[in-house]
Amino acid sequence: MLEDVKKIARDAGAAIMDVYESDDFNVQQKGDDSPLTKADLAAHKVICEGLRALETQYPIISEESSDISWEQRKHWCRYWLVDPLDGTKEFIKRNGEFTVNIALIEKGVPVMGVVYAPVLDAMYTGERDMGACLNDKPIKVTLNAPATLRVVGSRSHPSQDTTDWLDALGKPYEMVPMGSSLKICLVAEGKADIYPRLGPTCEWDTAAAHAVLSAAGGEITTITGDPLLYNQKEDYLNPHFIAQPLSPT
Repeated sequence: MLEDVKKIARDAGAAIMDVYESDDFNVQQKGDDSPLTKADLAAHKVICEGLRALETQYPIISEESSDISWEQRKHWCRYWLVDPLDGTKEFIKRNGEFTVNIALIEKGVPVMGVVYAPVLDAMYTGERDMGACLNDKPIKVTLNAPATLRVVGSRSHPSQDTTDWLDALGKPYEMVPMGSSLKICLVAEGKADIYPRLGPTCEWDTAAAHAVLSAAGGEITTITGDPLLYNQKEDYLNPHFIAQPLSPT
């Protein structure tokens, strides 16, 4: 199934690039003031059609079709969680730091994830018990953090709370700015040591990269140390979280 999902992500990336290479993004503002382009909608269509064509069928939650009642989805054991275009602001800025995110959630846990950055042609994949890859080459987190922590942070959503949290660690650190779910992927491939997010995100922003990070030997926990879980409540907002290598037991 992973190979099928990779193809769907790549096809969605191609649809995004058709818009990216044009001069007409048709930018609109959604109810939460976040931007929406016709690339978001084109990728959403490709992904939903692709997932519905698979032999094994699961429900789909996409950022662009998330109006599914809690009463209906709270009983789901497995479902797809999709962000057709994560990093729309990066897309509009044309900096290449945007992704297609497709995750399979099982009992609140991301067990398979594909994150595809079409401009970079970078395909991150992760599957429970099967490991993580970047363009089919295995990746792992860095277990021995350097003296100066490499901290990945949001390029478009800087947070004073995050800065205060890092300062409270009392360790030297350097910031690595990045957009979209590529932040979590940098931790998964060992190019960053930690990603603290003390600002708003939604479940579709993190799920696919969460699966990649878990398969690469990392974890995402809340600030209080609990595992980050999905589809546990009526809204789709994540709590503040930390993405990092698994703590030694």
